Amino acid sequence: MDMDRLALDFVRVTEQAALSTVELIGKGDKIAADQAAVNAMRKTFATINISGEVVIGEGAKDEAPMLYTGEKVGSGGSNKLDIAVDPIEGTSLVAGGLSNALAVVAAAREGNLLKAPDMYMKKIAVGPEAKGVIDLEATPTDNLKAIAKAKGVKVSRLTVAILDRERHRNLITEVRNVGARVKLINAVDVGGGIATALDDMTTDVLMGVGGAPEGVLTAAALKCLGGDMQAQLCPVNQAEVKEALQMGIDDIDQIFKLNDLVQGEDIIFSMTGITNGEILVGVQEGQTHSLVMNSQTDQAGAIRELRTNHNQASITAQLCG
Repeated sequence: MDMDRLALDFVRVTEQAALSTVELIGKGDKIAADQAAVNAMRKTFATINISGEVVIGEGAKDEAPMLYTGEKVGSGGSNKLDIAVDPIEGTSLVAGGLSNALAVVAAAREGNLLKAPDMYMKKIAVGPEAKGVIDLEATPTDNLKAIAKAKGVKVSRLTVAILDRERHRNLITEVRNVGARVKLINAVDVGGGIATALDDMTTDVLMGVGGAPEGVLTAAALKCLGGDMQAQLCPVNQAEVKEALQMGIDDIDQIFKLNDLVQGEDIIFSMTGITNGEILVGVQEGQTHSLVMNSQTDQAGAIRELRTNHNQASITAQLCG
């Protein structure tokens, strides 16, 4: 499987999703924005020579007409892939004209992405320097001390990304009490998790409870970047427990390690900015800003940064360590 070529095919998917939302940014209609991005992704997937199955998508078939869980995508071919999509990571951000909205796609060989149900998931994610030292069953305080030791800094130098939600009040208090900084994020915990593994970002760790599908997408990126992650499903009722069992998760209390979330070594991840954010510039005058990576690149942790001018059909790419 030519991972470099497929990675560039997948970045077209996120680019087209981002471009499709431009006229809907700030218009207050997150449903219309999401549908536009879904349509664009689905259309672009049809041009790629893969036999893909959506394992993380827009919901069950009766809830989503396209990119539903179980839908087949691609034009056919020998490359059988699991596909995870988030056409808009942060639909409310697009509707409100707010920062950090992204279009995101990940892929792995067939059977290698966790089929995560649409429910909450507790997560901790770090970059390469802290790989192997995190423990979801430990306290936030103990994790921060272990991460600080691995990075060779004081806990007071760490910055923790946490979704700004009422459920995280106690977590935020504990993180601050141990001396670390808190960066409250409003929606996109995929971006927050990825930022832990990017050299030019100030985030050291992602903690808290977010969406399970977003957890798998984050894990795919961290697998490419050499980071680490642990996660655990947080069902809120018996219906969600039943859904997880039906999707093949026998132990609802299982602590998923990075290699449980994303198996194998053939991983592709792509994201494109929709609105301006800390990691990516949003769509501006027909130009997109994307990051694309794969786990087979010759340079460990390498990222291809693409700025594509779609009006002139010209591309400049930069390889970042």
